[in-house]
Parts: sequence; C-alpha cells; structure tokens
Amino acid sequence: MASPASADKQATQGVIFGLTAYVMWGCFPLFFALFEGIPAWEVLIHRILWSCVFLAGLISVLRRWTPVSAALAQPRRLGRVLACALLIGLNWGIYIYAVETRHVFQASLGYFLTPLVNVLLGMIVLKERMERLQGIAVGLATVAIAIQLILLGELPWITLTLAISFGTYGLLRKQIPLDGLSGLFVETLLLLPLGLVAIVWLSAVGGSHFFAGDGQATLLLISSGIITALPLMAFAGAARRLRLATVGFLMYINPTLQFFIALLVFREPLAPTQLASFLLIWIGLALYSYSAWQSRPRKRSVPESA
Repeated sequence: MASPASADKQATQGVIFGLTAYVMWGCFPLFFALFEGIPAWEVLIHRILWSCVFLAGLISVLRRWTPVSAALAQPRRLGRVLACALLIGLNWGIYIYAVETRHVFQASLGYFLTPLVNVLLGMIVLKERMERLQGIAVGLATVAIAIQLILLGELPWITLTLAISFGTYGLLRKQIPLDGLSGLFVETLLLLPLGLVAIVWLSAVGGSHFFAGDGQATLLLISSGIITALPLMAFAGAARRLRLATVGFLMYINPTLQFFIALLVFREPLAPTQLASFLLIWIGLALYSYSAWQSRPRKRSVPESA
C-alpha cells in the first residue's frame, strides 16, 4: 500500500495531468478555427487518419500492443468498439463544424450538458437509481433546451448531438475492457478504411486540401492527430491517480474555457435566451455536483499507482 506522502504526490501529479488535459480540450476551438476554408468532414477524415498513425507509433514506443492484439483477435466483440468509433467520429465532426461555423456557445453547452445526459442514460439503460437532486438537475436541463426550442424557434441540434453522442460513447466505452490509449487506437483503426477511401476519392476529384500545395494546411491536418492524442494521454494519467469525483469536477474546465473563447475571442452573440439556458444548466450542474459529493465514499481511497 502506498504511503500518505506517496499518495499525496500521486494526487498532485493527477491534478496536473487533469488540468493539462481539460485545458487542452478547452482550447480546441482556437486550433480548429485555423482550418478555415477546409470542410469539417475533410478535417475529420484527417483527424482520424493521423490520430491512428500517431497512436500506432506511440503504442509501439510504449510497447502496449498486447491489449490491442487481444481486442482485434475477437472480431465478434468489436461491435461495441465500432459503435464507439462511429459515435466519437460523429462527435468530432459536429464539434469541428460548430467551430468552423462559429457555434462554439452551442458546443460549450453540449459539453456542460453531457454529465446530465450520463445520469439520464444511466437511469434508462442501466436502471440506475436517480437521486432527487440529480432528477432536479436533469429537469432543469430539459427546461433549458425547451426555452431555446420555444423562444428561439429552433432545436439546438449541435448541443444535443454533442451531448448525446458523447454521453452514449461514455456509456458504451465503460463496457469495453480497453484503456483510453488502446481503445482510441482501435476505434480510429476501425474508421481508417472509410477515411482512406474518402481521401482517395477527394484526391481523384481534385478536392483535397492536403495535396493542394498549401504547406500550412498539410501541416495542420497532420497535427490534428497529435493534438487529438496528447490530451487523451494526460487524461489517462489523471484517471489513474485521482478519484472519479475529482476527475468529474475538473471536467467543467473544458466547456468553461470554450464558453469564454466564444464570448471573448470569437465574439459570438449571446442572446438572453441562450444565457438563460446556460444559467439553468449551471444550476443543474451545481446540484449534480453537490449530489455526487454527498454520495462519495467517506473513507479516503488511496490512488492507484502508475
């Protein structure tokens, strides 16, 4: 068993890893805004391709091929992994589209909404018991979406798609015995054939920005894979060292940064109706967080060593 000093050191390292991961994710709008003029779906294809290439190299360096080989050796059990791959691909694509079309407020709201979607999915799919405060939080989120639908006259589909796709991804991902690094590699590997076909087709019709002679676009598309993998590695380091509740609280850094980037950098208009929706979601998250804090184990657990 680790000593108290060792446990404190592990926890400190975990917080640093967690902050690194969520700050990087929170700053993603600044990175994907650089792809102006490149369609979101083309950026998505290259993000999948270069993530797969980078992760393959990383797994080789870390000598982590055993869980990957074990997963690929059981094709009948890859159905959930494929579902995760499609969900994360959808999530990435919609997020890139949101940044390119300057709907970062909607993207931010989607990731604020995700924990409450997780609670709802847990109740519906896993038959988990919903605490009273969690039920109120989910109710407030529902009212927030209804406000946008009724007063703005449109469904915030970017918000809902991001929240539901990522929430469902998390639900399925928990049922797959693969660590974050190996899991993401297998997911991108399953999407790789589709990505390669799309790239070949784009090149054949002269629509590829990768081969258009613009070195900056080429480097950006390649770097999208590295940028995807780096925060995941930091998150894995945090998850191994911190309690789940702590990781959950750190998670709010990501959409908070996105909110302020949309407000201060992209100067997106924030209508009173949207602000009301955010306020209701924030109140719901406060209730959800309080409920999670109250139900935490009272005895301090020792973080797992790396």
